[in-house]
Amino acid sequence: MNRSTHAPAVPLSRQITWWALAFPLVMLFALATHNVYLLNWIHVLAGALWTGADLFMGFILGPVMRRLDMQARTAVIAWLVPRTLLYFPMVSLTAGTAGWFLATWFGFTSPDNPDFYLVVLSVTLVAIMTVMGLAFLLPNSLRIWFELQKPNPDRERIVHINRINIWLAGAQGVLQMAIILVMAAYVV
Repeated sequence: MNRSTHAPAVPLSRQITWWALAFPLVMLFALATHNVYLLNWIHVLAGALWTGADLFMGFILGPVMRRLDMQARTAVIAWLVPRTLLYFPMVSLTAGTAGWFLATWFGFTSPDNPDFYLVVLSVTLVAIMTVMGLAFLLPNSLRIWFELQKPNPDRERIVHINRINIWLAGAQGVLQMAIILVMAAYVV
């Protein structure tokens, strides 16, 4: 690909969704002030945005991307990847951390609590999703971004890595639906 036919590359710092840092900041404020309402709000908001984005990526964007030609796929990936580099880690870590503190504050983490097994199941699902996100999705996104910075990026490699990420996002969406089922059991 000849870069001279494209606009100059926009620096990564101008493409990242910096506003996603608001999630952990709100969580830290809620923790510092022991504000249960605010902590629960940020937990639910971050969890909903994480789940929604993963389901969208895995089950809507994935099938659309498979029908695009290589150049169009690469263009979508080039736009999408920088915007998710900070977004996904922030919403996922905020949702999981806020959830842990809420469970602790409400006594669900005590082995004597009748719902303790639900906490263990929730923590297990969150741990699996966190490892998937931080050990696979994020490094793959960085690989894509670095490949896109090359004078002649390997489009097939980019599409291949992104295909893995879309499958992982779909798997996370399924796990997130499972954790929502577990959390719904707390209310019953």
